Amino acid sequence: MELVSTHICMTKDLGVHGNLFGGKMLSALDESVAAYATVYCRTPNMVTLKLDEVVFKAPVKVNNQIRIYCEVLEIGKSSIRIAAEARKISYYTGEESLVCHTVFTFVRIDDDGKSVPIAEHVREKFNRKRRKTENVTTTEEKDEK
Repeated sequence: MELVSTHICMTKDLGVHGNLFGGKMLSALDESVAAYATVYCRTPNMVTLKLDEVVFKAPVKVNNQIRIYCEVLEIGKSSIRIAAEARKISYYTGEESLVCHTVFTFVRIDDDGKSVPIAEHVREKFNRKRRKTENVTTTEEKDEK
């Protein structure tokens, strides 16, 4: 996964239990993944279509630093699926621990809000990268035998 953004949990972001409010986390995730999708697809016209189940694994306290990571899972004709993870980092050890994860689906739209195809060169780039990764995995598996 690729590091996309970093955030600091501030007092104003806390819920009633003294942890980062879940809605703030979802907002940070959506903004970060949207920015990633627009750069990856080379268009500013991407909108959130769907957010899969979000699993919150650990609380975030004030002053914790959150890092958001993304990875493209799939590109369709006009949509892109991106896995996202939020991890908090220990300032003292540098160790990261998973806070939450989910999968977003974004769609490319035109000025009227209708879906339009993602550029062919973007889909080709993703498919080349996927084939290369599959070939490396296959080679590594053969080497292990």
